[in-house]
Amino acid sequence: MTPNGRLIIIGGHEDKGEVAGTNLTVHKKKQSQSHFEILGKLILKTPREHHIIEIIASASSIPEKMEELYINSYKQVGFTHVGFIKVENEEDARKPDSIKRIKGSHAVFFTGGDQNKLISLIANTELLKAIKSKYYSDKNFIVGGTSAGAMVIPEIIITGGLIVAALYNGDIKIARGFDLIKGVIVDTHFIKRGRFARLAHAVTMHPSCLGIGLEEDTALIISKGNQAECIGSGMVILIDGSKISATNIDTVNDSTPIVVGNLKVSIIAEGSCYLLNERKFLD
Repeated sequence: MTPNGRLIIIGGHEDKGEVAGTNLTVHKKKQSQSHFEILGKLILKTPREHHIIEIIASASSIPEKMEELYINSYKQVGFTHVGFIKVENEEDARKPDSIKRIKGSHAVFFTGGDQNKLISLIANTELLKAIKSKYYSDKNFIVGGTSAGAMVIPEIIITGGLIVAALYNGDIKIARGFDLIKGVIVDTHFIKRGRFARLAHAVTMHPSCLGIGLEEDTALIISKGNQAECIGSGMVILIDGSKISATNIDTVNDSTPIVVGNLKVSIIAEGSCYLLNERKFLD
């Protein structure tokens, strides 16, 4: 079934912490856009008198501080109907009031943080079922996420992985995500944290999936579960493993490097559109 709503996956921006040994100096020629600005531009394209945004900050280790940050930032771009749905345990994800708020919202947004925490609290819950139902039925509904909140959106997700000089079995961890879109694997902070090898590894393990590497301040708006429009100040790297010609990934031991032949890499940037299922640019 084709979803009527839209997804917006953002490569991250709001994280204030640095990850030791994984940050590169990235130079930009375009002005950065926060995910508040990116989501705000998208919502303003939808004809509604009042825009209700519900934030789920369960992935963050500092959700209280995130609340103040998000509310103030959304006010700066013109949104005043911003709420937080707290999910700290299984019972929270079953609360009738939270389900009702999802049904009455215009957008649901997952913050950054720890994707494992987000999956453990939200996956297979009544709250996620309500989000999926509205996403498939309501053409004006948006599900968004930044950083870890973007990574959990697909069916198959990366939950952890090393930044290494060569690929080895066991260097990456894969799990089931929210299943709001199939056939893609998303990684974030892609250039800033040097994650090309990690995403390439994931795609080699699941060659039917298209790898989407989102840089910070950069997003894909996905309509009908297929058409992806790029916006933001950076680029998106697409890794296509559908025509892998040679790899030893199924036979190597833990001490033998993985090799991969014929991975296809594409770069998209603001203004370009790409069909995810057909694996081609939209003219």
